Amino acid sequence: MSKTDQVLVLEPSNELRFRGPFTDVVTADLKLTNPVGKRVCFKVKTTAPRKYCVRPNSGIIEPGATVSVAVMLQPFEYDPQEKNKHKFMVQTMFAPEGKIDSQDALWKDVAPENVMDSKLKCVFELPDSSLPGEHTVVQEKIKEERVKTQNKEPPTPPRVGVNTTPETDSKKMIEEMKRIKEENESLKKEINELRNEGARLRKVAMSQTVSSTPSPVQSTPNKALLDLPVTNMPVYLYVIIALILGFLVGEFLI
Repeated sequence: MSKTDQVLVLEPSNELRFRGPFTDVVTADLKLTNPVGKRVCFKVKTTAPRKYCVRPNSGIIEPGATVSVAVMLQPFEYDPQEKNKHKFMVQTMFAPEGKIDSQDALWKDVAPENVMDSKLKCVFELPDSSLPGEHTVVQEKIKEERVKTQNKEPPTPPRVGVNTTPETDSKKMIEEMKRIKEENESLKKEINELRNEGARLRKVAMSQTVSSTPSPVQSTPNKALLDLPVTNMPVYLYVIIALILGFLVGEFLI
């Protein structure tokens, strides 16, 4: 005798999808709708009862009502290579009239031809790991490039000031020595000129004294004129020369 077709409307009707990762409880919802005018008893069974928790796993659905069943997959170590053989079965039957004291006793006594059933297979899905994986790889590469950039030593700028300072100082020193030498030569020249001028003045004074016969009154100014370049001029010149040479020597030593 053939079985009666399923009276309830199942959503989904063919398979239960569980989306990982499976490190925690994963729940798939199953809706059972009673489209007829009679009460319907239902019971949910599985081939792997230790791996699932079903709430509610049995009950009575009033006419036109819908019951939502939560099928909870327990955490486990997922192996993509392992073939999934888990299945669910939803069994139903029309509820008898009147009060039902025990559904378990009712299911034991029901005739097999009065039981309707629907089978659903389980499908395990992992999150789309391709895009996150690629994104992770890109992020890792960017991180590595940043680390390489940070570890690189910055280029050392050319030490213009350090390299050119000795040359500049040497050049300044040479110029300063040259200037001092030129000033020294100029001073020597001026000293020689002053000496020659003093000698010339002495000769002129002496020639004037010898050629003239001065009176006692005139002898005094001639003697003063004669003594002026001999006594006062050289002392004055030597003082100036000593000051200039002392200045130059002190500047050169500094």
